[in-house]
Amino acid sequence: MPFQALEIQLTGPVATIWMNRPDLHNAFDESLITELTAACMALDDDADVRVVILAGRGKSFSAGADLNWMKRAANNGLDDNLNDARALAKMLRVLAEMKKPTIARVQGAALGGGMGLAAACDIAVASTKAVFATSEVKFGIIPSAISPYVLRAIGARQAYRYFQSAERIDATRAREIGLVHEAVEPEQLDAKVQEIVDSLLQGGPLSQVAAKDLIRAVSGRPINDTLVDDTAHRIAHLRATPEAREGIAAFLDKRQPNWIGE
Repeated sequence: MPFQALEIQLTGPVATIWMNRPDLHNAFDESLITELTAACMALDDDADVRVVILAGRGKSFSAGADLNWMKRAANNGLDDNLNDARALAKMLRVLAEMKKPTIARVQGAALGGGMGLAAACDIAVASTKAVFATSEVKFGIIPSAISPYVLRAIGARQAYRYFQSAERIDATRAREIGLVHEAVEPEQLDAKVQEIVDSLLQGGPLSQVAAKDLIRAVSGRPINDTLVDDTAHRIAHLRATPEAREGIAAFLDKRQPNWIGE
């Protein structure tokens, strides 16, 4: 589909989704939500794409919900608001459940839903100029759709504070609480993202899919016989795949692996 609120940049096996509403700080409305959902689904199905970066044009990563969209929502009935909420929740879930590695490149403000987008990505790298907040309570609402992803990143203890206070979180604090993996000077942001991309491209694509699935399967579960048996079956299955055989052979031969499909 043609995009109005996004740009897709393809550089070899790396796709960058640029939110492209810089005059509105990449705030999202129905259009951006629909387009970002479609873009994530299309790139996840593209065999030539191995890594997806989410970024924002201009000064901000994303300021969250568009104020005009929020004004319209305030005048909507329950059914319309429920449809809007479900569309937003679907967008975040599609992003969070992509099979391929995802990186949030956060150069500026990531507020409300923008913070949720960063949390929904596998990896988040922020400029020291970035600022985060769950500011919804200031508008008389709650960070509902983003909550599963933000809590997964920062935990319930931190969420009790920031969901209720709406305090701004700078990049250093965001790294301390687990919201982002790296906080670097603005001029180092792209180099740090590229460094992580290069590391990701060295791994086997199918094993990375399996690794993400493993994390989802293991996270939060009690360590018992069922879980232990599940993990044993996963590694036993992967050891017999062509990708694993190639990876092990390349290591023993002291060469770069030739991943199938590359």
